[in-house]
Amino acid sequence: MKLKKCRNCGIYTLGSKCKKCDEDTSEPRPGPFSPEDKHGKHRRKEKLKKEG
Repeated sequence: MKLKKCRNCGIYTLGSKCKKCDEDTSEPRPGPFSPEDKHGKHRRKEKLKKEG
């Protein structure tokens, strides 16, 4: 089974219909990957702040 996300309210579920608002769900897609990550430096900096 795959985790799905409600398009309307944004909650995650395993079903094809949202239990909260009865809308159709879809598989969440990851963000696009680029080897030329323009914001990677900032993301890594923030991650280090949170960890330590």
